[in-house]
Amino acid sequence: MTRVLAPLVRGSTYRRGVYLLLGAVIVLPYALLTIVFVSMLTSDDVPKLATWPLLLIGLVIAVTPAFLGGTRAVEIVAARGLLGVDLPDPTGRADRETTLRGALWFGLHLAFGGLVGVALVTAVPMALVFVLQWFAGSGLSRDDLPLGDWNPAALMATGIVLLVLLAYAVAGLGALAAQLAPTLLGPSQAQRIAALEAHAGHLVERNRLARELHDSVGHALTVTTLQAAAAQRALHDPELVKRALVAIEETGRSAMEDLDHVLGLLRAAERIDRPGPQRTLADVDRVVADVTGAGLTVTLTREGPIATVPAAVSREGYRIVQEALTNAVRHAGPVPVTVHIAVVDRSLRIDVANPVTREGHDPSGRGLAGMRERVDVLGGRMTAGPADGRFTVAVRLPTGGS
Repeated sequence: MTRVLAPLVRGSTYRRGVYLLLGAVIVLPYALLTIVFVSMLTSDDVPKLATWPLLLIGLVIAVTPAFLGGTRAVEIVAARGLLGVDLPDPTGRADRETTLRGALWFGLHLAFGGLVGVALVTAVPMALVFVLQWFAGSGLSRDDLPLGDWNPAALMATGIVLLVLLAYAVAGLGALAAQLAPTLLGPSQAQRIAALEAHAGHLVERNRLARELHDSVGHALTVTTLQAAAAQRALHDPELVKRALVAIEETGRSAMEDLDHVLGLLRAAERIDRPGPQRTLADVDRVVADVTGAGLTVTLTREGPIATVPAAVSREGYRIVQEALTNAVRHAGPVPVTVHIAVVDRSLRIDVANPVTREGHDPSGRGLAGMRERVDVLGGRMTAGPADGRFTVAVRLPTGGS
């Protein structure tokens, strides 16, 4: 019983009724024009040669609003607020499919609204007359009301039934409109695919920023910690302490630049007008100097025209070397590390190797995962793992050169 009466007391029924009544208001001038043209066509006093051109112009004017983008936008806002349908705002220029679906929805809105409007102007007055018939004995004369000889109780019951049926009709048409709105007012298949691609691109970008943040700040914290420990052990050597403090300062400043840039990009409302730090393989000496001060002995060799490597590949190559050295510092400690960077056969080759200590590397760590993501994005290959007492990271990235 509660479910049967629910549409009568539900607020959404009457909100949807208001939406349908908007269609009734819009259809009213169409109905008036129809009556005018029908009377003109059936009248012998109006020349038909003048009526048909006017009818054609009237049809064009009447149909045009259904195909306007502004009409669809207004319908979306109204459906979202009154029908309770979750519809995205229209974006870009609507294609033919979207325009036709919007026109069909506009026609259905007018049709549903017309039905509700006709029901209101017929059922409500009839119901009021039937109810007043019951009270005719107290202050009203039944002779002044229609159906004066009818049974008052039956008439009043009929009036109440008419009002209840009208409420159910509004609830049913409103529910049907809410079901059809996402199909006819929602984005087309092409727009949905574009939105999914944009969302996927957004997720990829956020993942890239998180990877940048991890690599940069993780490297800075590792180097800073080891430099501070080295300075503490060498308090008797002022020159060594000075170099450690300078390295800490430079590493911290670099990390703050990266952090400021990444956090700025993550704030959707903030516009970034200045480019962020873009370090490439030309800056590898800097990261080598950082870890060398932290106790590592790094042997860096280069081969081939590294300066000709595309900027995007060079940036990712720098981050890979940085993360590989950071992992060596973090997991192996102060050990000798070899770094070989070469441009051979249209590919960038990066090989980083260090002895395996008792602690070893964690193959499931975020550092290696981040390097693999960088390599995958560029369509390269990467291997990492212990072999013959050494932990080796070998990366091959295509450069696209001839």
